[in-house]
Amino acid sequence: MANEKKTDVVILGFLYHEPMSGYDIKKRIDNELKYFFNGSYGSIYPALCALEQDEKIEREEIKDTNRGKILYRITDKGVNALKEWISSEGNKDELRYETLLKIFFGGSVGNKATIKQIESFEKKINGELKMLNFFQNNLLNVIDEDEDHLYFLLTVKFGIETYNGHLNWCREAKKILKEREK
Repeated sequence: MANEKKTDVVILGFLYHEPMSGYDIKKRIDNELKYFFNGSYGSIYPALCALEQDEKIEREEIKDTNRGKILYRITDKGVNALKEWISSEGNKDELRYETLLKIFFGGSVGNKATIKQIESFEKKINGELKMLNFFQNNLLNVIDEDEDHLYFLLTVKFGIETYNGHLNWCREAKKILKEREK
């Protein structure tokens, strides 16, 4: 599941909590995940079909109106796939933060697995921050040699500030989760 489309796991994550229609899933993505994930109807409905074919979800037609409504439910196979994805390491974090998706749906695996995700993210950020500090020191030594060095430095400083913010968040998030365990 680690290499599958993120739309699949978003759908499984929502369906883990309650049956939903494709329209309901789209509304939840737009309202709850808009800061770190987006999905279109053009990605949601094909994903629903594929998940149904893979027996990770099942559909139920509700005839409470003239049009009818299709609700999707997660199956045991889908729950297992979701849990496997949430527990997997090696996240692709860029403008879309897979780590945040896993934490958003972390209630299905609990605090320990979520803390493990945060620690994995923290380790990655610490490594990247060391490299950015190295780049910053080198650029400061040659800043006047080439105009581009200033712009390189600005992007490196952005990364340093961003990663420092990530590390602060990691500490706070782990603290909150560990306090909840007591």
